[in-house]
Amino acid sequence: MKIRIKGNSLRFRVTQSELAELIARGRIDETIYFSPSEDSRLTYVLEHQASLLSTTLRYKPPEVAIVLSTAALKLWGESNQVGIYATADLGIHGVLDLLVEKDFACLDLSDAENIDTFPNPSAGAVC
Repeated sequence: MKIRIKGNSLRFRVTQSELAELIARGRIDETIYFSPSEDSRLTYVLEHQASLLSTTLRYKPPEVAIVLSTAALKLWGESNQVGIYATADLGIHGVLDLLVEKDFACLDLSDAENIDTFPNPSAGAVC
């Protein structure tokens, strides 16, 4: 799973196998460490819950999670829809855009770089 943070947006990109694992297990996660200290980590999580009606954000240090509704996740996974998009209300700090997208194959990389990605819908397009 890839994470991108830019301004007030949080984007997760998932491969085909990660999507399958998320659907089967209910959760996928990755952890990054910023120093040798155990408490210098950030764990980013993607989950789904059947009881949810919309995408939510959960933040409890050292973990940040985007939680999707199971219905939306399955619909997205079975379609050609690129992503699931939502916002989290941050009160006086505005909103945080939440983006969960399929990780598409890069058109300018080798096949080895594109293992397990989703087929790029622009593949074969003429510029």
